[in-house]
Formats: sequence, C-alpha cells, structure tokens
Amino acid sequence: MKRIIRTFTAICFFAAAVVPEVTAMDKPAKKPNIVFVLFDDMGYGQPKCYREGTALKTPNLDRLSAAGMRFTDAHSASAVCTPTRYGLLTGRYPSRIGQYDVLTTYGKPIIPESRMTVASFLKQQGYETACIGKWHLGLKWEGKPGNEKQIPVGSRITSGPNDLGFDYFYGFTHARNIGTIIEQDRVVENVNAVDNQPRMIAKAVEWIEKRDADKPFFLYFPMCPPHTPVAPAPGFIGKSGAKDEVKNDPQYGDWVYQGDHMPGQILDTLENKGLAGNTLVIATADNGAAGRPYPPLRAAKTSIHEGGHRIPFIARWPGKINPASKCDDTICLNDLIATCADILATKLPDNAGEDSVSILPALTGTAKAPLRQATVHQSFKGDLAIRQGPWKLVFLKNGIRELYQLESDPGETKDVATENLEVVEKMATLMKRYVKDGRSTPGATQPEEKSVSWPMIGNSK
Repeated sequence: MKRIIRTFTAICFFAAAVVPEVTAMDKPAKKPNIVFVLFDDMGYGQPKCYREGTALKTPNLDRLSAAGMRFTDAHSASAVCTPTRYGLLTGRYPSRIGQYDVLTTYGKPIIPESRMTVASFLKQQGYETACIGKWHLGLKWEGKPGNEKQIPVGSRITSGPNDLGFDYFYGFTHARNIGTIIEQDRVVENVNAVDNQPRMIAKAVEWIEKRDADKPFFLYFPMCPPHTPVAPAPGFIGKSGAKDEVKNDPQYGDWVYQGDHMPGQILDTLENKGLAGNTLVIATADNGAAGRPYPPLRAAKTSIHEGGHRIPFIARWPGKINPASKCDDTICLNDLIATCADILATKLPDNAGEDSVSILPALTGTAKAPLRQATVHQSFKGDLAIRQGPWKLVFLKNGIRELYQLESDPGETKDVATENLEVVEKMATLMKRYVKDGRSTPGATQPEEKSVSWPMIGNSK
C-alpha cells in the first residue's frame, strides 16, 4: 500500500560561515558503515528485479534485492544529473537554488563549503569518508588549464569533495570529461574512457580493504554506466548476451553489465573483510534512462513525468532489513542525510537537510504511519511537480497545470485536473507553503535564495 511521506521543496537560505554542528541524542552502541552506489541514467525498468522481461543482465542488483529491500516508488531529486547530486548530498531540493540543468567541466561549485552535506555530517560523527567516481557538482580550477574533455596533469582544484566533508576523493568531473582523473585536489592522469571505470572500482575496493573494522566509514560511489560514453572494458564485451531494447547499440548491454559488476565487487570485498554484517549498502540511480522509456512509466530522463525521476532503489543491511522484502513508500534520494542522522540518533540543525526525511522506519519495517507529507520533482526544463499519495500535480514552466492519479494511471495518460479542482488547489497551496517556509520538514523557517523565483507555481518575486 502506497504511503505518502513528508515532502520536499522549499527554498534556499544563506548558510552560516561554518558547517553547523549537530545535536547529539542517545547514541547507538555500534555505528554501521554506509555504502551508497549511484548508477548514472539507470531506468526503473532496467534491472531484472524490477522488470522480469528485461533483456539487460543485472545479477548483482538482483543479488542485492534478494538479500535486502526493493523500493517501488523511489525518486531522484531531479530528472537529470547535477541537481540530483545536489539534493542527494545536501538533503535540499535543487529548485531552491534554481539548479535545473547540468554543469560543464568548468561549472562553478553549487554547494557552498558552509552547507552541511551527508559527508560532513558523518565526518562529525567519527566516520571516514570517501567519494570515488563522478562528481559533477562544480569545481574551482586554477584558471582554465585545458578543454572540456581533457585537463593537464597537475592542474589543481578547490571547493571540491575534500572541502565538503570527504576525506578522500578519486574521480572525474563528469561523463564528457571522463578521461581526466583527479585524486584529492589535483589531476593525476588522463586515460581513455574504457580505462576509467576499472580504475574507479579498483580504487573503491582498495579503499575499503584499508579500513579498520573499529572505525565506521561512508563510501559514496557514483559510477558512469549506463550513461554515455558506452565504453565497456575488453573483459565485458560480448559477455552479457544482452541487447539494447530501445536503441541500436550492440555494446549497451555489456556496459550495463559492467556497471552491475562494480557493486558486486564492493559486496564481495565487504564480505571478505568481514564487514558485510555491519554495513548498509544502497544501490540506486540519479535519474531515469536516457531516451529509453520503460512501460508503464511515461517518458524518460529529463522529463517531469515518472520515467524521468522514478528510479530503482535497493538497500541491504543484514539483521535490520528483511531479505527479499519490498516497500511501496514514496522516497527520494534527498532522504539520505536525515536517514543517516536517524540511524545515529542525532538531530540535524535547522539549516541542514531541510527537504530530507528519514526512511529508517521503512527500511526496518517499523513505520506506523506515512513518513512523508509530499514529494517534489523537477525536470531539466524547469517544470515542477508535487506528489501526495496517489496524486501528482505538475506545474509546467509555461504555466499550465496537470493532475494525474498515479494509482490508477501510472503511465500519466490522462490529465484529471478539471475534474478535481479541490485537489489541485490543495496541492498548489501546499507547494507554495514549502516555498514560503524554505523547507518541507518541521523546523525553523529558512530564508530563500534571493536570485530564485517560482513563476510556475504563481509565486514569482
């Protein structure tokens, strides 16, 4: 049965000069390790554990699902990459800073160092933290040392992962610059696209193997597959036996298969180190599949419709999450920071995670009531939507409003706004309140970003 879940969307606020401290409550005896694996452009209907008839091979996601919980109504913060990653790490809707599109190689950082992130929060709680993989949240470079696709070795960055709570960073800026490898704050080598992902997973495995069992860690592993460039390593070419169901790309199935193999290596490493029993592993995606709509959902990546932002989301935590379980609650990637705080029995400050709701009760099967009041979505073009129960009210950028009843019409085939004017008005009022309050969760009102307006919901400055 679908639950509601508290919502998200609101506004921005000027952060304090330093990342705020958290307030401790009753501390649990043992802090779990947390591994968060983020696929890039993996659609809801691509893993076999989500759609039996898929031609794609995802044995490790299926393995994770068999050992944990599969969410059927999980959503990314946005229908494209950069804004989703902002929401994931900050617990705040990217629409609050007016971020709808994606950044280029030299795009300016969109997370200020003063804002608490999942990494900085966990670091305060004694965690070792690492980001290994695709960043795509902007960096400050010493000038513009190269072009969009390759930057010289030795070039230095600031305002990157190390400045936002990650002790260790090894990765790349985004998919169009996949060959430039950065370690900590400097470019260390340039490689071809085929070599990038093997380097990323090798570094992730190495980092886990070096961890001390007595100190908790957080690994954020944002990978490239299935996003372009489709560049499977030689050991994966022809190995999946899977065809691309939508586009005529003979290597796409192998690229998905290689992507699935990487969390499999992480799971194996945790087990070999004896860490699996005390580790929460989450595997999900940043948005829907690019140009690949999967029935019954409408549209794909970039869209305000379900195919743009409904995503696979699987969690395993031995002894806490029941194996082979399923949850139909609506959740969002923004929920990570509040969930981590709940796991650690720690209260976030008012100016952090304003649009984040703990999904711990859903994970452990202890939820007694709906967790979220509503959930906010956004598209690449700047369309917004608010979801509450079975209802989804879409605010198109051109001012048109559409209402869908997802329980009876998951494919969003019929706009029922004119037949349900009271529902439209109620949900629009709630959306405006989230904007006015600067948050969608309980707490002190937060001031909005002065450069952001909301004409699509009738609340323009």
